[in-house]
Amino acid sequence: MPIRPLLEVDGRFTPDDVPIIARAFDQILKTKQLLNREDPAVLLVAKLTIQVAMKGERDPDRIAQMLNHSASVVRVAVKSQVEAGRDMKLHYDHPILFLEHMIWHEGYHHGQIKLALKLAGRPITNEKAGPVTWRIWMNKTSQ
Repeated sequence: MPIRPLLEVDGRFTPDDVPIIARAFDQILKTKQLLNREDPAVLLVAKLTIQVAMKGERDPDRIAQMLNHSASVVRVAVKSQVEAGRDMKLHYDHPILFLEHMIWHEGYHHGQIKLALKLAGRPITNEKAGPVTWRIWMNKTSQ
């Protein structure tokens, strides 16, 4: 999945910003060895890259560092609470409820991305979006 259509949708990024953010996205994919653009993780990386860029960051190395740090913090928080049999410290009675919220929130942004693409004249069908988003959660073959 290319990130440029998502960056060019509503004019929130300048023409000078787009290649910088796209370069950060490509750098993160390379670092994480996400070479298959159809991999569902690529859409997640695109969304997170855009979120960081919306906060004003333009340094590709710093964007990658911020995303890696965020993933590490979530992993450590959930893992430590599950292993200790404790509730989350804020907002959630159990670490699994926190993960459920993250999945629900993913759905919210999925809809926003599809709407933005449609409004920009580049709609994506459910048949194309499904395999790289929702179907990853429904894959029962690995169990």
